[in-house]
Amino acid sequence: MTTEIVITEHEAKLLASVPTGLLINGQWRDASDGGTFDVHDPATGEVLATLASATSEDAVAALDAADAAQASWARTAPRERAEILRRAFDLVTERADDFALLMTLEMGKPLAEARGEVTYGAEFLRWFSEEAVRDYGRYLTTPEGKNKILVQHKPVGPCLLITPWNFPLAMATRKVAPAVAAGCTMVLKPAKLTPLTAQLFAQTMLDAGLPAGVLNVIPSSSASGISGPLLADPRLRKVSFTGSTPVGKRLIADAAQNVLRTSMELGGNAPFIVFADADLDKAVDGAMAAKMRNMGEACTAANRFLVHESVAAEFTRKFAAAMGALATGRGTEPGTQVGPLIDAGARDDVHALVSAAVEAGATAVTGGSPVDGPGYFYPPTVLANVPNDAAILQQEIFGPVAPITTFSTEEGAIRLANASEYGLASYVYSRDFNRLLRVAEQIEFGMVGFNAGVISNAAAPFGGVKQSGLGREGGSEGIAEYTTTQYIGIADPYAEEGGQKS
Repeated sequence: MTTEIVITEHEAKLLASVPTGLLINGQWRDASDGGTFDVHDPATGEVLATLASATSEDAVAALDAADAAQASWARTAPRERAEILRRAFDLVTERADDFALLMTLEMGKPLAEARGEVTYGAEFLRWFSEEAVRDYGRYLTTPEGKNKILVQHKPVGPCLLITPWNFPLAMATRKVAPAVAAGCTMVLKPAKLTPLTAQLFAQTMLDAGLPAGVLNVIPSSSASGISGPLLADPRLRKVSFTGSTPVGKRLIADAAQNVLRTSMELGGNAPFIVFADADLDKAVDGAMAAKMRNMGEACTAANRFLVHESVAAEFTRKFAAAMGALATGRGTEPGTQVGPLIDAGARDDVHALVSAAVEAGATAVTGGSPVDGPGYFYPPTVLANVPNDAAILQQEIFGPVAPITTFSTEEGAIRLANASEYGLASYVYSRDFNRLLRVAEQIEFGMVGFNAGVISNAAAPFGGVKQSGLGREGGSEGIAEYTTTQYIGIADPYAEEGGQKS
């Protein structure tokens, strides 16, 4: 891994092109108090850019703009909204190299992964451009035949969208695209660790023809300074949040005061179950995909590897060999497969979980210690013989660490999988299709991957159960999160007080 990294001229030019202000009512502007905050490169710790830091006053100004634009935006023809999203898809695709490099610089993921996120994130724009004109209502006769039922979907109203740092583009498009399709205006609060991609995306939406005030973006060093006044404002009608469960719980509590619609995509603790009859080579490939996407910094990342005792040794050997062969470095370096973690705190938290597991009896088959030098690197790590009560099996790791434990029966595997307060993603490897169906019926997770290590898709409903959240993003379900259902009861047009018309 290179120890000395210098920002290239191309990188500097890209960073200089990114808006650094707040986007309010179609205009980029400074924070009301002139405040700023720095964005750092996790591969070096160096400052990449300085952005305006929105205040509570700026948050209210952003909601003012969203509220003022809501009525006209709701009346905008679905086809017009669809065409804006389609143009945005085209522009993001054209600017894929810029988006990918920007994500690599501010988040750390290798360029190849960043390009994959651009493809994934852009697809939400294309998917919801198609859904915008297919948000069907219905018209029918009541069972007794006395009235007609008309059901229509209306935009829920101004929304607060709070995105996480780990997928800077895809988490923005996954929220903005359905809101645009449904006819909602928005205030977007990107994560302070990785706001640059959202800034470039917002400008791209303007370039695609999105009217002023529909999307307002307010990066800030103070999350509570933004969410507090907005959640208390009766003009706000929805909050969509992706992040940790503790923060999500606080937002739900605050949202309850105004009975806001909420979409919460929270923590995960995904089990990766390998049965005795699994194709182990395919299971290892799936494990690499499920664990190492985004360096493990994903809520869908495989967090607990539950392997049948008869194949545990072979699976561990093959998996550790694959993990140990990955090249670690800055995401812009050729050949890099594993970038840095997001900051020093994240790296330290991951290592604390690994150290505690080893002290409890686990064995580090590969990795297990932080990488020396600048940046926040942690090597791909496989832990064998992890006790079932180890903290690393109970908490979301959010790093490139794979703890392995064993089971002996199908019932035991299901019991271990469900032994978590979380229920987002899960993965099951077996050649027995009936077993796959039985397990899916019994495990408490919103998403299940059958012999597949990556299951996220714009056309599929993404979301969890238990303390992994509420609501779904993507699929036909995604636009429903931004609409409210209105029922209109209509007197039967063929009936009169005295009977039927002749």
